[in-house]
Amino acid sequence: MSSGSAKRGDLTALLKPQSVAIIGASNDPGRIGGRPLRYLIDVGYAGGIYPVNPGRETVQGLPSFASVSAIPGPVDLAVIAIPADKTIATLEECAAKGVNAAVIFTAGFAETGDAGRTLQTRLSEIAQASGMRILGPNCLGIYNSAIGFFATFTATLENGLPKPVGAGIVSQSGAYGSHVSLLAIRRGIGVRYWITTGNECDVELGECIAYLAADPDIRVIVAYAEGVRDGDALLNSLCLARAKRKPVVFMKVGQTAIGAQAAASHTAALAGSDAVYDSVLRQFGAYRAGDTEELLDVTYACGLGVLPKGPRIGFLTVSGGVGIQMADAAVAAGLDVAPMPEPAQAQLKALLPYAATRNPVDATAQVFNNPDLIDAYLDIMLESGKYDAIVAFLTFVAAAESMVVPVRRAIENAHAKYPDRLVVLVIVAPDEIIRRYEDAGCLVFEDPTRAVRAVAALHRIRQALDTPSSPGLEIVGIAADPLPDAPISEQASKRLLARAGLTVIEDRLATTADEAGNAARELGFPVVLKIASADITHKTEVDGVRLGIDSAENAGKVFDALMESVNRQRLEARLDGVLVSPMIGDGVETILGIHRDPVFGPVVMFGLGGVLVEVLDDVSFRVAPFDEQEAQRMVFELKGHAILEGTRGRGPYDLPALFTALARLS
Repeated sequence: MSSGSAKRGDLTALLKPQSVAIIGASNDPGRIGGRPLRYLIDVGYAGGIYPVNPGRETVQGLPSFASVSAIPGPVDLAVIAIPADKTIATLEECAAKGVNAAVIFTAGFAETGDAGRTLQTRLSEIAQASGMRILGPNCLGIYNSAIGFFATFTATLENGLPKPVGAGIVSQSGAYGSHVSLLAIRRGIGVRYWITTGNECDVELGECIAYLAADPDIRVIVAYAEGVRDGDALLNSLCLARAKRKPVVFMKVGQTAIGAQAAASHTAALAGSDAVYDSVLRQFGAYRAGDTEELLDVTYACGLGVLPKGPRIGFLTVSGGVGIQMADAAVAAGLDVAPMPEPAQAQLKALLPYAATRNPVDATAQVFNNPDLIDAYLDIMLESGKYDAIVAFLTFVAAAESMVVPVRRAIENAHAKYPDRLVVLVIVAPDEIIRRYEDAGCLVFEDPTRAVRAVAALHRIRQALDTPSSPGLEIVGIAADPLPDAPISEQASKRLLARAGLTVIEDRLATTADEAGNAARELGFPVVLKIASADITHKTEVDGVRLGIDSAENAGKVFDALMESVNRQRLEARLDGVLVSPMIGDGVETILGIHRDPVFGPVVMFGLGGVLVEVLDDVSFRVAPFDEQEAQRMVFELKGHAILEGTRGRGPYDLPALFTALARLS
């Protein structure tokens, strides 16, 4: 164990180091080994700064040391900016010195192939043996803007530093992490922590999210992942973030086979199934962003700290056409464009007789002649309309100085009187004007549709944070018998499911035509006959199912026909006989499945379509175990969930039984 303050599992030395050594420090402030040193000096980092360069007596005006072991006193964190073939020996020297944490910029490890993987394994071994926490390799570094700690060679800080409030960013990709941080700074989003994890030989994504979730100064967490090495750590971190009511805006790439392959080659990450990632992130309360624009919009919106309680949205506009555009976007996003109550509409009409007052509320350009009316309109809409959020389209006119004071006052009044409601302006204005509006307590967008989508995202995040983590069901007492390596038959599978408390259809295994007839007679007509073989996954593909058999004689004939037909098509298949089961009445065919995901472990799948599930491609997933409430959310995620509630005279169906079955399967 290292001799300093760090302990295994603690990231404090990485994010709040008391001293920093730059190994491979350069006198050129533009080089990889020079830029972090310049940042630390220029920003005024208060801890010890120790350049390590055996070829120089000073580096950028500071005394240089020949090695990390030559530094007097303790070193909390080492930044390593040297070739890969020298990294192992240097890291071993750091461990001997008692360095608590290291950031490795160097590439040339697991992302390059077998030789690189061997080197990276050695890095992990050093971390485990010494207790030192290692970020990287193949990363752009880390910063904590609140203490002036910038251990990174990204050039995005050249034109300005972030405000030390609001967001924490963790990204497996250094380049994309830099891109997002620069866009955030330009957008006025504060970035307190910025972490790029690279190849994750030790510190990985989930740990970083957990650290950010525990920090009271973090309002929103941004995560970018190409793959996940420790699924449990990620899920635990998301549970912590939800418990702390910290939104997690998550970008997961590798949705296609080509994208997943590229992700694996970039940081040697395990990509896993994108459909599983999508459902699991939703299950554990993270908001998945589809692109950079959405990532930044939602992060920015979360920064205000106002999450609408409900879906009711009101629109105040000076353009009828834009009002329609925003209403369309709201409906598409699942928001409730509820009309204003009639008495409230009369109040609005009394103020502006020519206004459209239903919702969207079109105040027309007349409001520019009397901008104080905006205050009254917002108050009436929030008080009487009970809207959880209002989006006000005021376009470029809101940038006029004659408008700024009354509009800003209206926002301040709304924010003070209704602190749990959200006000969003859609305007075109210089940054200075935008900041004045934001400081009054609102969000500002230029695009009305993006503004509406941001409101919808905040509502979804509020719902996710209000949803408790599923505790799962009490495990049914089943002997933990190992399953055979080979596939098991349908009948054996049913017996196993029945022992777990799931309701299964009664059946009989027939090995002769007479047995099939007798079984059909016992079960009652009509019956179904299905080929019984663990070697045949899809029975319909070999015409191995017969429905509506109405007599013992026909059951015997169908038995012979099935055995002969399937034997002819699949000579290699082992046939156990034919399963005879009663026909089930009208219903909706669904599929419930479970498999072991390489990232998240046991995962339950639910979908519509049964044998057509691959064609319909309407499925959802959940990490097991979970309860009936989570099962209900899982079912209602499907695009076709309305079918299960009953349509066109069919149904409704026994949804509680379905929820119970999914939970028990989990």
